[in-house]
This record gives sequence, C-alpha cells and structure tokens, in this order.
Amino acid sequence: MTDILLFVVLPYVAVVLAIVGSIYRYFANRFSYSSLSSQFLENQRLFLGSIPWHYGILAILLAHLLAVLFPGLWASLLGAPVRLYVLEVTGMALAAAALVALALLLVRRLGSSRLKVVTTPMDWVLLGGLLVQVGLGLGVAVFYRWGSAWYLDTAVPWLVSLAKLNPQVQQMAVLPLLVKLHALFAFALLGILPFTRLVHMFTVPVAYLWRPFQVVIWNRRPPRPAPTAPVKSLVEPTSTTPVIVD
Repeated sequence: MTDILLFVVLPYVAVVLAIVGSIYRYFANRFSYSSLSSQFLENQRLFLGSIPWHYGILAILLAHLLAVLFPGLWASLLGAPVRLYVLEVTGMALAAAALVALALLLVRRLGSSRLKVVTTPMDWVLLGGLLVQVGLGLGVAVFYRWGSAWYLDTAVPWLVSLAKLNPQVQQMAVLPLLVKLHALFAFALLGILPFTRLVHMFTVPVAYLWRPFQVVIWNRRPPRPAPTAPVKSLVEPTSTTPVIVD
C-alpha cells in the first residue's frame, strides 16, 4: 500500500497540480508568470551562480529525458564501457557544479538585505528543495555507480507505465532509499511548481518574433536652470534731477 501511495498516487497528484495550477495562475495572474529577476539588486554573485546552474541542470534533465524517450538509443550509447565511464564522470561533474551554484545563490539571498525584502517564503522553499534534490542526485551517482545504465531497467519502465496509465511499481519498490527519495522529491518539486517563480520555465517567448520593437523612455527630473547674471542695460538712465533755467 505504501508503494502505491508513493509511486502511483504522489506522481499523479503532482502532475495534476502542476498542470491545473499553472493554467489557473496564467489566467488569474498572468503578470506573475515571470522569473522576477533580481539582477538589478545584485548582479555579480547572480552571474556566478546562475550560469553554472542553468547549464548543469539543463544537461542533466536532458539526459534523463532522452533515456525515457529513446531507451534503445540510450542503451546503445552506453554499450561501450568508455562512453559509459565518460557519461558518468560528466554527469557527476555537472551535478557538482549545479549544487555549488545553488549554494551560492542561496548564500546570495541570505547575505543581501535588499534581496531578503523581495524573497517570498516559496522562494526559500524552492531553493531549499532544489538544493536537496540535486544533492540526492549527486549522492546516487556517488554511492550507486553506473546509474545511467540501471536507470533504463528501473525508473524508465516505471515512468513509462505512469504515462500509459498502467502504473508498475515493482522496479522502484526494490531500489535503495536514496534512489527512492530522489525520484519522489522530483515529483514533489513538480507539484509545487505553480506556486513558485519556477513556473516561468513553461513560457516560451515566441511572441517576440512578431511583436513590434520596444521604445524605452526614461522619466528623469529636468535639470534645475543655472542662475543667470543680471544683464546691464545699454540705455543710460535719464536723470531725474530738475534743471533750473534762468
């Protein structure tokens, strides 16, 4: 029963929350469909953390997705031991880079009073959740080697069965606790996605292809005119002294 709740009910509830919540938020508060960048408040540490985070996590997610969509191609890619070794080392390096980048972004939020003002409670939940999830993934890669290979025989059949509405939990039920936590935490993050700024990942800026160019006009206070020196009159003033004529 516990396996059904964790590996069947939780994934479906998370997917429904992600879809319904994201659609509702888009129509109810479309302005919030944004990452709400804090670049204007602090730029240096944001750059140092954001770049490795995006490159690292996107590459890792792409690898997970390719294995689910094209399991045969993924299996042939891992057929040679050298390719398997290179992929494992690359994955661990990307996960480590993403983990360090997330820690830097979290310290950035904690260390700036200006950023604390604009940081919501869900921002802290999101940063902490992502930090835990990446840490779990890195732990799986370190303690349970060759995960890119056994992932095909455990998590991929489970995910495919969920997509076909015929859930099969036998493969996931026998996995170590660390692997289970990593899989379940991924769906938990998916469930809270509509309530965080991470919802902007669903927005694709295709409207920029036909939107007219934007003109930005800054409203500035007009400069105060400099004081001018008094201008001397070119006409001599007439005397008001009375003239006495004999």
